[in-house]
Amino acid sequence: MTRASGTFEVKVTPQATDDKTNAGLGRMSIDKQFHGDLEGTSKGEMLTANTSVEGSGVYVAIERVSGSLHGRSGSFIFQHSGIMTRGVPQLTITVVPDSGTDELVGLTGKINIDIVDGKHFYDFEYTLSENR
Repeated sequence: MTRASGTFEVKVTPQATDDKTNAGLGRMSIDKQFHGDLEGTSKGEMLTANTSVEGSGVYVAIERVSGSLHGRSGSFIFQHSGIMTRGVPQLTITVVPDSGTDELVGLTGKINIDIVDGKHFYDFEYTLSENR
C-alpha cells in the first residue's frame, strides 16, 4: 500500500428533490479541490436521510476525481457510505473498481477524512496495479 495525504476544500450545494412528504431526504452536489499528494478536483452527487433521533442519519455519494496522484495523471471514482448513530460517525470511502483512467488505471484503495478546526484532511491508502 502507498499512502497519500493532504488537505481539501469542499463545497456542498443542496439540490431540489422529488420528496413531497418532507421525510428528511436530501440531495446535494459536491465540488472539491484536493491539495498535497493528490492534486485535483472532484465533482459528485450525495443523497442524505435524517431520522427523528438527533445525530442519526445516513449518506451515500459518488464523486469523480480528476488530477494527479503522486505525479500520475488521470481520474477515478470514489464511493461513499456514511452512517451517523447518535453523533458517532462511521464512514467508508473506497475507489470504485476499474474506474481509474490514463496513468491511474488499476487504482484501488480507500480514503479516510479528518476534520480539525474546520479544516479537511485526507489520508489515502492505495495500490496501483502495474498490469496496465
